[in-house]
Amino acid sequence: MATSPDVIVLFSGGLDSLLAAKLLQRQGLVVRCWHAVSPFFGKPDRRDFWRETYGLDVYVEDVGRDFVAMLLQGPPHGYGKVLNPCVDCKIHLLRRAGIYMKSVGARALASGEVPGQRPMSQRRDAMRVIAREAGVTDILVRPLSAALLEPTLPEREGLVDRARLASMAGRGRTGQIALAARFGIEEIPTPGGGCRLTERENARRYWPLFTRLVEPTTADFALANLGRQFWGNDGATDFWLCMGRNSEDNEALVQATLPCDALLSLRDTPGPTALARGGAHWPSSVMLRAAELTAAYCSKTVGEDAAVCVKTRGAEQVLMVKPERGVFFESPPPFALVREERKVVFGQKG
Repeated sequence: MATSPDVIVLFSGGLDSLLAAKLLQRQGLVVRCWHAVSPFFGKPDRRDFWRETYGLDVYVEDVGRDFVAMLLQGPPHGYGKVLNPCVDCKIHLLRRAGIYMKSVGARALASGEVPGQRPMSQRRDAMRVIAREAGVTDILVRPLSAALLEPTLPEREGLVDRARLASMAGRGRTGQIALAARFGIEEIPTPGGGCRLTERENARRYWPLFTRLVEPTTADFALANLGRQFWGNDGATDFWLCMGRNSEDNEALVQATLPCDALLSLRDTPGPTALARGGAHWPSSVMLRAAELTAAYCSKTVGEDAAVCVKTRGAEQVLMVKPERGVFFESPPPFALVREERKVVFGQKG
């Protein structure tokens, strides 16, 4: 990234942002892609792939902390059908990308937006609001649909040749596929970069963090992405247990462990690893229930007593338990309940 960029492209890794970057590159502009990462979106491990496959210079920025704060306060423009604050998300990302643009001396910002493609954030009125509230109205170029929109400063001043930009609109993908073929793009990514907040199963995982934790963090939301999720309550305190479904989950839970946590695993046989968030301070009675549940998810311990190792920072104990499900810990609520509770918690914002 030695060469100073002319344009920063908001880059999700999806097809539209890829085409926006390539359209600008074809004009001889130095393009740098800005890729945002949070517990809900982002693929930083794809950076080398994007460079090698598409010839893109990609800068990765973690926006999780501010994004989580926005979610917890309630997004001013509300949610979509699940837990997705699409308008406020786009405002947040464009604002952050605009700050980065100025810091590296670039002269324009670009995105792959197409009017009418997404019902919440890519209506024409919403696109105007997003650009205005992000403070990027006159520096933002939308290469895939620029011919249908008012020219912005980079176009008026000639940095970007407006005549060489596209005029796409609507939800169809024919224009994008044809343009990708023109560019010789054989490895065509999915339409969007993917956001976990649009999926009902993920909303079920995340919602208890809104309602049961006092100050959930980005690390908490990242943990909610892993394994099976269970919650218990003793009448005064909530207890959160995450359990691996396979060896990959087990390793990820080990990596996610904080000093306040406890890790549970079977002593004498392979099986799930479970992470008790804040488990270093759990009552012994609750930890016993967590050990019973952990043992119950190992097929080799069915009907038999099991030894479960509980590791906390600087300490380890072994609990002998009978495998047992559904006594204390429960799975997250169904999405229908999440949706109703969301409306209550955030009012009209829900």
